[in-house]
Amino acid sequence: MVHVLLTVSWIGAGQDGLCGGLSPLCLPGQYLSLEQVRDLVQPSPATLMTVLKWLQDHGVEDCRTVTTLDFLECHLPASMAELLLPGAEFHRYVHGQRSLVRSPLPYTVPPELAEHLDFVGGMHRFPVEHTVSRAEARKDVGSAGASFHLGVTPAILRQRYNMTGGDVGLLPNNSQACAQFLEQYFHQADLAEFMQLFGSSFAHRTQVDRVVGHQGHGKAGLEASLDVEYIMSTGANISTWVFSNAGRHESQEPFLAWLLLLSNMSAVPWVHSVSYGDDEDSLSLAYMERVNAEFMKAAARGLTVLFASGDDGAGCRRVHSGNHTFRPSFPASSPYVTTVGGTSFKNPFLVTEEVTDYISGGGFSNIFPMPGYQAAAVGRFLHSASKLPPSSYYNSSGRAYPDLAALSDNYWVVTNRIPLPWVSGTSASTPVVAGMVALINDRRLQRGLAPLGFLNPALYQLQERGLGAAFYDVTQGCHLSCLDGTVQGQGFCAGPAWDPVTGWGTPNFPSLLRALLLP
Repeated sequence: MVHVLLTVSWIGAGQDGLCGGLSPLCLPGQYLSLEQVRDLVQPSPATLMTVLKWLQDHGVEDCRTVTTLDFLECHLPASMAELLLPGAEFHRYVHGQRSLVRSPLPYTVPPELAEHLDFVGGMHRFPVEHTVSRAEARKDVGSAGASFHLGVTPAILRQRYNMTGGDVGLLPNNSQACAQFLEQYFHQADLAEFMQLFGSSFAHRTQVDRVVGHQGHGKAGLEASLDVEYIMSTGANISTWVFSNAGRHESQEPFLAWLLLLSNMSAVPWVHSVSYGDDEDSLSLAYMERVNAEFMKAAARGLTVLFASGDDGAGCRRVHSGNHTFRPSFPASSPYVTTVGGTSFKNPFLVTEEVTDYISGGGFSNIFPMPGYQAAAVGRFLHSASKLPPSSYYNSSGRAYPDLAALSDNYWVVTNRIPLPWVSGTSASTPVVAGMVALINDRRLQRGLAPLGFLNPALYQLQERGLGAAFYDVTQGCHLSCLDGTVQGQGFCAGPAWDPVTGWGTPNFPSLLRALLLP
């Protein structure tokens, strides 16, 4: 008996406004409330009832919802599928050792279903046949045989960055942490469900080991869920803490309160991921200098602190003269943190090479001078870039960021027990990199070496030492900015080696691990 796997997509309530509310291709860097996501994605009760009744009336029972909530996957005999979808005629096609069932003829659905169904998949399309050389037959995600995907998950990250199922933490004395602010809270139940859905290929933990601070009992926040789930995906099986700081954004105090909390604890995790930031010009100089001093203290204790570069590209602000300049973000612009930018797959549905995510924050601080560890790399960029923004838009002698990058587009997240797609931003790339750093610390501790601590000097030395293979160099794409104040335009663009959009590029984990295992 020939069986068919049908993917049935229905039109959710408000889903016709998807581009206006959810897709990162439409509204860069904007997050939605849980209620907005639900309204856009969930099917209406009428749609749900109509589609399920249609399937049940034809005896289709082997169905399960997928994580978008607007899809069903159904297994059924081809004969039943032909009754369900008049016009279709299924055959088995064989090529070598592979076979699949497809219909060369179009299908129809009853008129009463037309307004509820988006499409029925698994009907016509044949996979493209790829031919690859022996060299390309390795696990090379940039090859023509790149894998198809419907969003970034832990498995996609591990495939892209060459992490195997054995790349997990082993030591009980290693730990990692993320911080949550602005009344953002995670739920342990969301983490457990996320790992059940997406963590089957590697050993992992399903519970945060320690929450420091106030953990609210209301709805989970999308930001907090994202941070916890992905630091525990790349930093798999590593003890994880969450620092929960309920400070309100208007006070601009959360960073300092969190750092003072760290400074009063004798034992804290080695790696900290933070996906929050403010514009430099919205903060007082005294505040930034004090926070920066705390970062220096953390570095001195052997802690690695990673911050998201932001989701507004180079940023834009009007100055007193009426002209515009770029708008750096803090703490991303601190010289004592490792700042993570964002990338996208060149083909959004294939695990391929990466290009700049146009929201990726980057640029030059107007407050902190360029540290010596990055002067040579940044100088090469400024002298070799084929096109730079007007020099009046940025401070070329300031601390330049980001330092490296990772995928920041189209993530799956579970929050309030609902799997949500299309979550994007450097809030995603930062915990991904943080988990990798924690995993490298695990290997260093196994060898009796100290944790990595302040990471930037080592990152910038890798290229000088001929260890540039530790990164996938991202050389395509530009991020957002302002030009004449009337339109959004091009900021900085990616190029060979370091650039102020993606830093050194994205991690090639085995090579980065080998490079950073050196004493």
